[in-house]
Amino acid sequence: MQIIAVTSRNRGNRLDRFLQAELPGHSRAFLQKLIGQGQVLLNGRPSKASYKVREGDRISVEIPPPRPLRARPEEIPLDVLYEDDDLIVINKSAGLVVHPAAGNYEHTLVNALLHHCRGQLAGIGGVERPGIVHRLDKGTSGCLVVAKTDFAHQELIAQFRSRNVKKIYRAICWGKLERPSGRIETVIGRSERNRKKMSARVARGRPSLTEYRVLKQWDRFALVELILHTGRTHQIRVHLAHIGHPVVGDAVYGRPRSAILVARPLLHAYKLGFTHPRTREFKEFTAPVPDDMVTLCES
Repeated sequence: MQIIAVTSRNRGNRLDRFLQAELPGHSRAFLQKLIGQGQVLLNGRPSKASYKVREGDRISVEIPPPRPLRARPEEIPLDVLYEDDDLIVINKSAGLVVHPAAGNYEHTLVNALLHHCRGQLAGIGGVERPGIVHRLDKGTSGCLVVAKTDFAHQELIAQFRSRNVKKIYRAICWGKLERPSGRIETVIGRSERNRKKMSARVARGRPSLTEYRVLKQWDRFALVELILHTGRTHQIRVHLAHIGHPVVGDAVYGRPRSAILVARPLLHAYKLGFTHPRTREFKEFTAPVPDDMVTLCES
């Protein structure tokens, strides 16, 4: 059982959203199910997912043991940056979905990992998400770490939750940026106009911070490097769109016509650094910028 205390920084958030931020290895739907089953207690009593948490609330979460996997191993090529008995770091290709979900029960990274690791993945991520510590959008490429043991999974989740993970991205965005570097600091929450999108223009959201640096500027677009200090859903895509420089190829937050030029948002998880759960050594990995981004930069 995990005990989580609500601080002043988190007060006012829905219980399910609060837990999703505190337990990033689990989906909101999964956490809502736990709440409905009474496996989440608020100050010792069952609650509703819509409850707005208050400073001082103590929340206990009982995550049930994993059920047998339904996902099947598939022989899908993987670009492995590092692997040992506890974890594996992948350079995820663009277009590869991380884990099975509605509409994508096959041909995912989890299916590939089950084959590559011969079933040796942490079980506490749940039936469809064994070993998954964090996620990258389908269209995003780059560094992603997956736990092979429950010990590594819990340790890595704690590092992501406490923001002790180094996350550096590269993106190609539209337009000329006025400043060579800067900070984008907003709240991010579910869009009030389109519930399938996130937005920085909401009355209530979660604090979000991205630092950026322009690496190269052209007439129509720029190559930027971004440091994530928080890990909100679609954070970089939302933040760049918020300052008027959406990611090239992002039809959701940017310019729909730009998606015709490229097959995906040109966003890449370039570097990932964390403390190894067992050796306690800080390890950093780099995923080379993919060809589609290199090609555009050289055109």
